[in-house]
Amino acid sequence: MTPAKSSAQPERSWTTGTAPGSVPLLGHTLALWRRPLQFLASLPAHGDLVEVRLGPSRAYLACHPELVRQVLLNPRVFDKGGVFDKARQLLGNSLSVSRGEDHRYQRRMIQPAFHTPKIADYTAAVADDTRAAIGSWEPGRTLDISDTMHALLMRVAARTLFSTGIDEATIDEARHCLRIVSDGIYKRTMAPLGIMEKLPTPGNRRYDRANARLRQIVDEMIRERRRSGADHGDLLSTLLRAEHPETGKGLDDGEVLDQVVTFLVAGSETTASTLAFVFHLLGAHPEVEKRVHAEIDEALAGRNPTFEDLPSLEYTRGVITESLRLYPPSWMAMRVTAAETELGGRTVPAGTMILYSAQALHHNPGLFPDPERFDPERWLGDRAKEVERGALLPFGAGSHKCIGDVLALTETALIVATIASRWRLRPVPGTTLRPEPKATLEPGPLPMVCEPR
Repeated sequence: MTPAKSSAQPERSWTTGTAPGSVPLLGHTLALWRRPLQFLASLPAHGDLVEVRLGPSRAYLACHPELVRQVLLNPRVFDKGGVFDKARQLLGNSLSVSRGEDHRYQRRMIQPAFHTPKIADYTAAVADDTRAAIGSWEPGRTLDISDTMHALLMRVAARTLFSTGIDEATIDEARHCLRIVSDGIYKRTMAPLGIMEKLPTPGNRRYDRANARLRQIVDEMIRERRRSGADHGDLLSTLLRAEHPETGKGLDDGEVLDQVVTFLVAGSETTASTLAFVFHLLGAHPEVEKRVHAEIDEALAGRNPTFEDLPSLEYTRGVITESLRLYPPSWMAMRVTAAETELGGRTVPAGTMILYSAQALHHNPGLFPDPERFDPERWLGDRAKEVERGALLPFGAGSHKCIGDVLALTETALIVATIASRWRLRPVPGTTLRPEPKATLEPGPLPMVCEPR
């Protein structure tokens, strides 16, 4: 590694390095494809800014929180591109992939659906759906907590963001399609040269069918809402009534559809995976689970949890935050330099890919001592103040930070409190957690046994 001085921050000396193990022609593409989590977590040891090879192209991974913030807080210099361009084929020009003025307009338009009073309103439906889901649980029953949480969150998303009368069978079908689409997004965005997704393989045909059916379901929902003219005060109503501040033009059905599909992916997949990780960690750490149960019992005194109870669940929130540290939903993303710039003391040409990874940050022993240990107390009291700014990055940062971060954390805490007040979940002996890096980080199958408290 060679130290490089940053003219933007003369008081700091950055270190730069090169990732080992580059293969001729492919560079580090195979490592990112075969073992991306381990590969990314290994790179901070090589510098604050680490060069990697993606095929013949040179890219850089920003490994220090300060450099990541520099990337995320300067969207005009570090623009969405690369994999985002391919994601636009799937998500249109929706909030998650739009840029510039389009992104600013869309965020202003959608933000009211995520204000605190709205989130508080949503929680009643979240609690109702959670109680309904666990009402059929029986002592000794084995369930896949990952699949169970994905089913629950799909219903929650349908009721809170798109409060519609869509029937249960259609919700289940949409969930099935969404899982296939989510699985395919990462493979398509990371596929070299964009060739693999064009081949008539069984996986590609399955993906295309699922994507078409998911969009058909959403399109029918949008058309029905337009016909009814009803304003349910949800995200779908917000989108249908939105007007551009200058032109007064509203969104057409295709633009609304892109936004809805995006929020279905973000609103159900990420939160469901986080919940599955949380329950697995609780089951694997009985001492932590016992403390969570004690806190919930004291705060609720036998009542069903509500939005107002959540501030009292400090340790439970620490458990959720620590789960997000260990298993960040958005485990890697990228930007592309719009012009020549400097990063970490190195001159970076226009068109260069800049990677940043919550996985790399969260598992860096220089930022989190003993990073592989599940330790919720990292986030309590004075210890939480010791965490370096920007070291925790589960939802991004800056103007492109996930718009639904507060809703996701609120839903997660409420669902954990509702379930943990009634049940404890035990991992089936021999179960091994193998996180699956897809469009988001997923836990894979996690069979757990229900035990009433």
